Amino acid sequence: MFRGSMVAIVTPFTSNGEKIDEAALRKLVDFQIENNTSAIVPCGTTGESATLSIQEHEHVIDVVISQAAGRVKVIAGTGSNNTKEAVTLTSHAKEAGADGSLIITPYYNKPTQEGIYRHFKVLSDEVDIPVIVYNIASRTGVNIVPETMARISKLKNVVGVKEASGNLAQMSETRHLCGEDFNLISGDDALTLPLLAMGGCGVISVVANIIPKDVAAMVEACLNNDPEKARSLHYKMLPLIKSMFIETNPMPVKTAMGMMNMIEPALRLPMCEIQKENIPILKSALKEYGLI
Repeated sequence: MFRGSMVAIVTPFTSNGEKIDEAALRKLVDFQIENNTSAIVPCGTTGESATLSIQEHEHVIDVVISQAAGRVKVIAGTGSNNTKEAVTLTSHAKEAGADGSLIITPYYNKPTQEGIYRHFKVLSDEVDIPVIVYNIASRTGVNIVPETMARISKLKNVVGVKEASGNLAQMSETRHLCGEDFNLISGDDALTLPLLAMGGCGVISVVANIIPKDVAAMVEACLNNDPEKARSLHYKMLPLIKSMFIETNPMPVKTAMGMMNMIEPALRLPMCEIQKENIPILKSALKEYGLI
């Protein structure tokens, strides 16, 4: 259902971080579509969803759907550590016309595997929209083990997982237990190539915010059985990918987009500007790639 290079799009703010910069967001959507991105994912971790009010969250999703205008799929980030709130956000995304929802494992609460399963069961039962589970224990404090993912994959609306556990063995086991029809999607730019090699169908990417065409080309090369081209693009992108994570995402990527005059590099607390000693590292990576 979902394949290719899907961008975890940033949420641009005005220079003081007070308001969403809607005009900039619309330009970013067009930029992604013009550069072969297959789906846009607003209000994920990269979109600073944790700092958005519910009204802002819904507005960002509305704007992206409006600007995409059916040209690419929109997968709305609608997760929460509160199951009822996740249902509310997901219901809005469905009504707004999203093609799917990306729902993170409840964070901070540290639910059991049974609690995780029940969270996704409620969402699957209450909102009729394709759901991609987002597994990222480094953010949430709890990992979805492959056996639990296999149970979740049988729920009627759950179509895939964005895997950001960093554990390739776990991803392989998840693929084995959930089957070929379950969308296995990379949530880590540096691991997209090996995940695709084991049967994945795409990536929800951070670095695609600045190099969407190359990420899309790498994914398509791998899916079209052109391993040499895929490897070449992977190693070309790898130093830039590394620079995107010198500090907590989305701080580096927003800083980079500011350097490239794509957006105001404004963040909302507790996200803040990157450390001064890391600015030359980031700038060097962008220069070496030919972006500035």
